[in-house]
Amino acid sequence: PYVPTLHFNYRYFELIDADGKVHWWYGGGTDMTPYYLNENDCKHFHLTLKKACDKHDHSYYPKFKKWCDDYFNITFRHNERRGIGGIFFDDLNQPNQEECFSFVKDCANTVIPSYIPVVQSNYQRSYTTEERDWQLLRRGRYAEFNLVLDRGTKFGLQTPGSRIESILMSLPPVAKWKYAWDYKADSPEMKLMKVLKEPREWV
Repeated sequence: PYVPTLHFNYRYFELIDADGKVHWWYGGGTDMTPYYLNENDCKHFHLTLKKACDKHDHSYYPKFKKWCDDYFNITFRHNERRGIGGIFFDDLNQPNQEECFSFVKDCANTVIPSYIPVVQSNYQRSYTTEERDWQLLRRGRYAEFNLVLDRGTKFGLQTPGSRIESILMSLPPVAKWKYAWDYKADSPEMKLMKVLKEPREWV
């Protein structure tokens, strides 16, 4: 429960018209889903992403951070975000292919330095049954987003002949739902919920 889930996916698309014209773009991002809020972990994660963005364009991090907060939003849960965000972008084809590829490579190379220190500082922490239950409830939210709102999942499920198991591999292997769960307003669980409802600027 004290080790966040990390999601990342960087991709290149290319389409060729009947007349031979090529259309290309990059998309993707990296975001983190903690179950208990550790502000130092969040700051480290976002700062690592910001440094990669700033190497290319200082407008990228704030723009792609907001895009991430807006995209990973479980709207039917009254605008509850899946996690504490990161960066997310699509349709990136400016200023040119070489620069876009360089940016995406730098983003991909942030995955290990942004996440492994978070894992190393938390994976040996002990936890209670109640904390494990909370993690499973949050994993339920992760499943809800992926099945109901994620564009990639929906596209895959609607594609004839697609490999369904491959598409659903992004879902957590274990999740839980509980009717009318309740936590005290000052609990660690509600500290996380406040950030999920009102995304913060971490750097």
